[in-house]
Amino acid sequence: MIREGGCLCGAVRFTTDGEPVNVRICHCRRCQKAMGAPFFARALFDPKAVAIRGEVASYSSSDTLDRVFCPACGTRLFSRRTNGTAIGIALAAFDDRNAFTPTEHIWVSEKPAWVTVQDGLPQHPEGPT
Repeated sequence: MIREGGCLCGAVRFTTDGEPVNVRICHCRRCQKAMGAPFFARALFDPKAVAIRGEVASYSSSDTLDRVFCPACGTRLFSRRTNGTAIGIALAAFDDRNAFTPTEHIWVSEKPAWVTVQDGLPQHPEGPT
């Protein structure tokens, strides 16, 4: 299935082909800082399944992960593994914001105290086991 999305100003558009590897909500501190939000809800894809149109900028938040955003409007769109094996697309950046439903929470040990997770999904204190 083909799904599309993009940034707030429309300068960056993307298309995904097929189903994601997984759909998770990450509560780690780096995702909080990078997204400017209490968590990062994302669908993980093989980079070969993602086509990006428009100019993007990136910031290396660690040795293994780049954060990709629109340089015009600042919309945070993707996390991209530096080894080229995966790209995590922000769920809210899809045109259909209900295209994917998360299946688990990771790094809940780092979530803000005021965030409660009561959706019944599996929760991992750190990364998935």
